[in-house]
Amino acid sequence: MTNLDAVRSLAAQETGLATVAVARADGSVHASVVNAGVLDDPVSGRPSVAFVAVGHAKKLDLLSARGNATVVFRRGWTWAAVQGPVRLIGPDHPDGAFDPAGLPRLLRDIFTAAGGTHDDWDTYDRVMAEERRCAVFIEAARISGTA
Repeated sequence: MTNLDAVRSLAAQETGLATVAVARADGSVHASVVNAGVLDDPVSGRPSVAFVAVGHAKKLDLLSARGNATVVFRRGWTWAAVQGPVRLIGPDHPDGAFDPAGLPRLLRDIFTAAGGTHDDWDTYDRVMAEERRCAVFIEAARISGTA
């Protein structure tokens, strides 16, 4: 059995690299590598894994349509998977319970939770807005693994 502390540790060891998987309509799985970190959902307050996706990413369409996803962190043979409902917050995925003015700060928080640093936050904010970046939260409804 694993917990979010183990997930956080694995994320730090792997510079936040994780694989996110979501089902396609035909039942096959879409998977991609993201930089993710552990962060509470800003609306529900529930423990979650979060990452930032570019606004036109196919995974956003799939996450929106399916509403659930799995994110897996691994280091060697040690791994942890977080599964649960998804929340999207971004310019193309507004959430009525989240003030859009808080999006730049939220994207920064996710980036730093995933181990990122930046020397010029104004430039970071500008690029995130230009790319219509979206915050993705996967609630930790189920955690499994070897960690």
